[in-house]
Amino acid sequence: MIGLGTIINVVLILLGGILGMLFGRRMTERYQDTLMKSQGLCLLFVGIGGAMEQMLQIQNGKLSSGGTIMIVVCFALGSLIGEALNIEYRIEQFGEWLKNKTGNSGDNRFVHAFVTTSLTVCIGAMAVVGSIQDGISGDYSTLALKGTIDLIIVCAMTASLGKGSIFSAIPVGLFQGCITILASFLQPIMTDAALANLSLTGSMLIFCVGVNLVWEKKFKPANMLPTIVLAVIWALV
Repeated sequence: MIGLGTIINVVLILLGGILGMLFGRRMTERYQDTLMKSQGLCLLFVGIGGAMEQMLQIQNGKLSSGGTIMIVVCFALGSLIGEALNIEYRIEQFGEWLKNKTGNSGDNRFVHAFVTTSLTVCIGAMAVVGSIQDGISGDYSTLALKGTIDLIIVCAMTASLGKGSIFSAIPVGLFQGCITILASFLQPIMTDAALANLSLTGSMLIFCVGVNLVWEKKFKPANMLPTIVLAVIWALV
């Protein structure tokens, strides 16, 4: 069944959110803050590890790095485009709308939880590759694996940030669903080089999300999202 992978992913996110709410209710604010920072620390190292995996390689017995020009140019242009479009503000507006429509207008952490968790579970090559596999052959195995990982992430984030994290299931469903529908068009575009660039820039954005969790808001990762598109285009050009 085409699209089953995204459905499984969304269901697992919702399950993780429900478990996180049940667990979070048992914790005081001090424990929630500690859990939030621990998740931020994990995201920092996930981002660093993913970026280094793509940038570092062994050539002639020596460790060398690559992709520097690509990330500098793509992040510069992508951040300017994102600021011009004010993507982060628009996502926050959607979060505010969700907060009011779901009866959570008194939850001051709702929007932050929604935006932070949505970026964490949406960014990454696994979402793109898995959705293309799902759309082309109905192979949902990659998205099922991603969903299992997302369940753990969303559970922890819901426990520490609040119920806004559960609604990250909406952008995941929309993002991966669109890629699944457009899979036949996107498959030839997503070459190995394009996926490597996507993974590198996506890992750097996850690092930014981790920084925001540990040291409060320092970056606007949503406004850097066009970087990923430019990185894919860079590989094709």
